[in-house]
Amino acid sequence: MSIFVLIKQTFDTEEKVVLTDGVLSEDGVKWVINPYDEYALEEAMRWKEAHGGTVTVLTAGPERSQEALRTALAMGADDAIHIVPPEGRGTSDDEYIVSSWIASILQEQQPDIIFGGHFSVDQGSAQVAVRVATLLNMPHVSAITGLERTGDSFVQVQRDAEGNAELLDVSLPALFTAQQGLNEPRYPSLPGIMKAKRKPIRVVSAAELSQEAALEPRTERLALEPPPPRQAGRMIAGDAAAQVQELIRLLHEEAKCL
Repeated sequence: MSIFVLIKQTFDTEEKVVLTDGVLSEDGVKWVINPYDEYALEEAMRWKEAHGGTVTVLTAGPERSQEALRTALAMGADDAIHIVPPEGRGTSDDEYIVSSWIASILQEQQPDIIFGGHFSVDQGSAQVAVRVATLLNMPHVSAITGLERTGDSFVQVQRDAEGNAELLDVSLPALFTAQQGLNEPRYPSLPGIMKAKRKPIRVVSAAELSQEAALEPRTERLALEPPPPRQAGRMIAGDAAAQVQELIRLLHEEAKCL
């Protein structure tokens, strides 16, 4: 069975975000596998251990992204593929173009099951994985918190639904995105780290992908800016009726949200 995991390298969530002239500073930053992708990778490893097969991790990004692939290999993945953006572009935060690159690779690989994180902590859009499934014309379920094989080509998944849980029967091949609570990701072992150093990583240039793979993004980031500083609270005097009237006036005239 061919198992693929989509991962992304992101800022460590403990890092302080520094913006300089609208650009995110990467000086001295620690990079990690996106936390939600760790759940996806762990679930892929458990699936392999229970049902056999091989686990391949796939990422798109700059050269430093190979650090995330090495970590995944140390956790037990068998193979790794690195999609390198066109020269001069570095990386792309456009979900359309990244999903197009990934789908181009997966189209030739024909995986039986694909895992990804529910969303990345840097973008938070939860778009790439489901776009990939759409491009592959493959069923998908997002934010899963449970997965059980019920037949040779069928699984039952539990997904988070705004505080409730849904149970769905899905036929394979299919794509699933992992929500927190699906499992507890393992740590790389020392033997795993040593083996990962010797495992090859397949490097693919985005420019070399099939003609169906897009090279131009559909969106453009104009600037980044921190949220405005929180203002001091205000006390509204008067009885309950007067307070309600004053609150409505403030929301309408000052906050501009009514």
